[in-house]
Amino acid sequence: MFSSPFKESIIWRAIEKGIVKINIYDLRDFTHDRHRVTDDYPYGGGVGMIMKPEPLIEAIEKIKEKSPARVILMTPQGKPLTQSRARELSQEDGITIVCGRYEGVDERVRIHFVDEEISVGDYILSGGEIPAMVLVDAIIRLIPDVLGDESSSIDDSFSQNLLEYPQYTRPVIFKGYNVPEVLLSGNHEKIREWRRMESFKRTLERRPDLLENAELTDEDKKLIEEIKKGGRK
Repeated sequence: MFSSPFKESIIWRAIEKGIVKINIYDLRDFTHDRHRVTDDYPYGGGVGMIMKPEPLIEAIEKIKEKSPARVILMTPQGKPLTQSRARELSQEDGITIVCGRYEGVDERVRIHFVDEEISVGDYILSGGEIPAMVLVDAIIRLIPDVLGDESSSIDDSFSQNLLEYPQYTRPVIFKGYNVPEVLLSGNHEKIREWRRMESFKRTLERRPDLLENAELTDEDKKLIEEIKKGGRK
């Protein structure tokens, strides 16, 4: 599941540059029975299977021998992944990501061998592999020298707890729809002001909750009040 996504785009360029290294471990390699079993029925009954503690813990301990990396379990019970948390994790020397499966992992793994639990959203997936890919992508693009232009990650949605402003490219007119004149003006200050205003508008319309944790200047607060009152069309 990981081989193709990790050989594409930004992640692959980061690996080729030697900026990051990704090791993928198969839990079946840490089993000791001939069927290489990694799951079992839950004590107390119930549907589904639970990931066994032995192979998980043996894998985590083996990895820790090489590097005392922070251990993260991908689970819907974890704290939601945010841009700020991704930025913090991008500064770690290493991270070990455990992909949950089935009905989850044995609770002893969660309590005693995991440092942090992360969720990518309030929905259920078949396993933690795709969430792990999401986490890896979110982190790697924030590591210095990975992106061609470091300002790209700063302007992204959520980087400042705001949604990104609208973007346009050529042609200027497409099927009768024009690019906003301010973007063609060459006036960088006016463009900056327009983008900031549009970012606030979009955030107010779609994700007003983000503004609760945004770092706002007095000028920003006045602008938001104007937008709420219908100003700055």
